[in-house]
Amino acid sequence: MSSVFKALSDPTRRRVLELLRSGPMTAGDLAAAFNVSKPTMSAHFAVLREAGLVASEKHGKSVVYQLQMSVLEDALLAFAQNFGLELQQIEQIELAPSGSEAINK
Repeated sequence: MSSVFKALSDPTRRRVLELLRSGPMTAGDLAAAFNVSKPTMSAHFAVLREAGLVASEKHGKSVVYQLQMSVLEDALLAFAQNFGLELQQIEQIELAPSGSEAINK
């Protein structure tokens, strides 16, 4: 689980995950969204792969990345349970009209 939180600690990697929510993308398309070098992006992709947050598949000369949501969900659930929240309580969390989170009872 620590590798997941290490991966999530960086804003660039969190943004990559946001981009992948809409579907699989090539490394080139993802890298185009950032003003960093290709080696830097490759390092970010490696951290995300090692954490299991993304899967990669080679298609010719391109590498296509896909979000692995179940890994993220499992890590967040385990994190919440460390604070004493049970699945039933987590499922009851809704966004309040003001945008702040509230727990409905």
